[in-house]
This record gives sequence, structure tokens and C-alpha cells, in this order.
Amino acid sequence: MNPLKKLAGQTAIYGLSTIVGRLLNYLLVPLYTYRFADPRDFGVVTEFYAYTAFLNVVLTYGMETALFNFSAKSDRNPKVYSTALFSLLVSSTLFLIGMGWVAGPIAEVLRYPGHSDYVLWMAWVIGLDALSAIPFAWLRERQRAKRFALLKMFNILLNIGANLFFIGLCKGVYEAGNSGWWEWAGRLYDPDIGIGYVFIANLIASAATVGFLLPEFLAARARPDFKLWRNMLAYALPLLIAGLAGMVNETLDRILLKYLLPVESAMEQLGIYGACYKISILMSIFIQAFRYAAEPFFFSHYQRSDARELYALVMRWFVIACSFIFLAVMANLVWIQYFVGAYYRAGLGVVPILLLANLCLGVFYNLSIWYKLTEQTRFGTYLTLWGALVTLVLNYCWIPRLGYLGSAWATLACYASMAVLSYGMGQKYYPLRYDLKRMIAYPLMALTIHLGTSKIEGLTFWAELGAKNGSLLLFAGLVFLLERKKRADSP
Repeated sequence: MNPLKKLAGQTAIYGLSTIVGRLLNYLLVPLYTYRFADPRDFGVVTEFYAYTAFLNVVLTYGMETALFNFSAKSDRNPKVYSTALFSLLVSSTLFLIGMGWVAGPIAEVLRYPGHSDYVLWMAWVIGLDALSAIPFAWLRERQRAKRFALLKMFNILLNIGANLFFIGLCKGVYEAGNSGWWEWAGRLYDPDIGIGYVFIANLIASAATVGFLLPEFLAARARPDFKLWRNMLAYALPLLIAGLAGMVNETLDRILLKYLLPVESAMEQLGIYGACYKISILMSIFIQAFRYAAEPFFFSHYQRSDARELYALVMRWFVIACSFIFLAVMANLVWIQYFVGAYYRAGLGVVPILLLANLCLGVFYNLSIWYKLTEQTRFGTYLTLWGALVTLVLNYCWIPRLGYLGSAWATLACYASMAVLSYGMGQKYYPLRYDLKRMIAYPLMALTIHLGTSKIEGLTFWAELGAKNGSLLLFAGLVFLLERKKRADSP
């Protein structure tokens, strides 16, 4: 099969579970914002999942990428998988034991006195997810995309089902007075837990997923190799630092909003920003699905004589796809906005900024192949540390002035600067002939079309929706003509 078509096919399989699941999960946002009318409640969820993102990176510490690298370069030596799995089993167990001791003090520090249960539930979610990371990576490395997608879908659907049960049904019956056929459900709801049922639902899904991954756990039959583990750890630790810096770039704004805004409005603003951040989900879903397929794809093709041309071609079509997604979301924002409550729509101005930021992040992920293939992962650390510095400085300067809008602009500045720096460094150590003109032209074309259609006024809802979606055909037509011309001009 054509390798580019194979990559596209696997991206589609990974994306099916991710896109459908995340879209279904997104439907929980109205559930949260209407069942918990106070935005401060949604702010709690936003903050805890920001911390979770950091800890997920810490507890996997780059072992997924190390598995791909060492397995590809040792002809799939079974010791690689066993060693990585055993390493995460030990570290996850130690983490859970430690969190059992310090959950109370952590809850006090985070300003949630009396809710050490929140901390413990999320600690178990993080530990179980970290433990399942290597079996999922093993499925990707073996290109078993269908089983990967099936298990991911199971996790997401179970999480959604548990949320609908506890928050949709039990809370609804409880507030209605515990009467009728569903009285038993109302008795299950504890108002002191409240928004904590979001964490309970996640824990149920994570525990069940680990159970269904039992065949993958049992596939690790080789004995762990300590020498191999040290080599894998040496390769992975720079990726851990890079991953932590990446989480600073991705989630620190939601933490800083709580501490850099006035106490009386901070959690409310955090809830609004967290809800509107969800609207940029389509871009991040596509990038996540692409990464699942692309990372093992890049490693498996690095010995091809035309590998560099292939990587450059992947980049160009990735930018085209992201530009189309940007335009599609903005064209349909007239109805997408109703997925969040009316109060939350005050934050819609961050959506186009965050979409462009995610596009730049996707470009950076594509560019990162140069330091992974050359085993110079320290450069990934340098680049993400740079991004973390930009994030910290700009959020510190802009949040007090602009609120959550400052966080959005800081995110865009961070990812754009990282992509530019990575391109420059990559051309020195692993030069690729990227089509820079088109990589810049296509996003600018999509942005120009969006700005033009945003001036449309005086139309009915359906007429405006039709006109804006017509701009997608314009963009697709321009891409088709430009790409056909490029193909015709190629020798």
C-alpha cells in the first residue's frame, strides 16, 4: 500500500474513536453547565484536569516513544515491551501509595478543604491511565489500530455513561424530590460530592479499561532487562522534561487564571474559559489522531531512500487539513456556540486564536521527527522549555490585563515560536525540503476567507450558515487548483 495512504487510513481509524468519542464527551459540557449552573463548579473540573495533564506526563516519562524507538531498532525485541511495562507498573504503584498519604494536605493547598476525595479519585485515574499507556503504545507499534480504537471508544463511552447516570439521572431525581420509579437513583446522589461525580465516572472508565487490556499485559512474557531499561530511560527522560514543558504550554494558563485574577471572579472566569476551550476540540482531536498514527509511521519508514520527501509531503497535507478544520469550525460557530450555556458564550473570542495555536502545535509535532530520529531528544527539551518560558511570561503579563483572552494569545505565541525555532534547528541536523510557501499560504488563505465571511451581516441564520459554509468549497477549490498545478509543474 502507498505509505501515505496507509498513514491516512490509520489516522482515520485512530481518529474515528477519538473524534466520535471526544464529540460525544463534548456533549457532556451542556450537562455540566446546566446541572451545575455556577461556573465555579466547572472551574473545579477545568483545574483538576489541568493538573492531571501534568501528572500523566510524569508517570509515563517518555516510555511510549522509547518503546517505538528501541523496538523499531531491535527488530521488535520482546524485552523492550516487557521492560517498559514493568517500569510503569512499579512507578504507578509507588505514586498511588504516596498519594494515599498526602491527599489531605494537597486538597488544603489547592483550596479544597474537606475534599481529599477529589484528590484520591483523580490520583487513581492518573495511575491507571499511566499503567495502560504502554499496552496502548504496543497496539500502535504493532499497527493494531482497530483494537486500539475499540478500547478507546469503550473507555470514552463508559465515562459518558457514568456521567449521565450520576449527574444526569441521580442528581436530577434528587433535585426533583426523590419520587417516582427512579427514587432509588436519587438516594444514590450525595450533594456533598457534587461535581466530584465527574471524577468518579472517569475512575470507573479507567479501571474497566485496564481490565480489558489484560491480554496486552499478559503479552509481556519476556523478562525485563535492567541494562535495556537504563538505556530506554536515558532516551526517555529528555522527553519527560519536554513533555512537562509541553504541559506548561498546554494547561498552565488554566491554573494561572485562578491565581492571577481576583479571587471573587477567578473560578468563574476559569469556568468560562474552560468551556469555550472545548470548542477548539476538532483541531486538537485531529492532531491527536494524527500523532497516534504518525509517530510509529515515521519510525517505521526512516530507512527508506525517499523518507525525507515523504515526511515533507505529510507535513504539507497536514497543514491543508488543519487549515480546512479551522475554517470549518469558524464557519459553523453560529450553531456550535449553543453547546455551551449563554453565560459562557462571552468567551467565544478565544476560539479562532486557540484553533490557530493548535495548528502551530501540530506543525511542531511534525517537525519534531528530526530530533527523535537522530536521537537528539535534548533539543525537544530545549524547544519546549522555550515554549514554557514564553507561556509563563506572557500569561503573567497578559492575564491581569486581558483575562482569559491573554491566555489564548499567549498559547498562540508559544506554539508559533516553537514551530519556527524547531524548523530552523531541524534544517541543520536533519534537513527536509518543506514547501514553506504553501505551509504559510494555506493557513493565511483560510484566515483571510474567515475574516471576509465574518463581515457578513443582515442575513437570516440559515442564509448566513450557508454563505459561510460555502467558503469551505472556495477553500477546497483553491487547494485543488494549487495542488494540481504543483503536480503538473513537478518533474
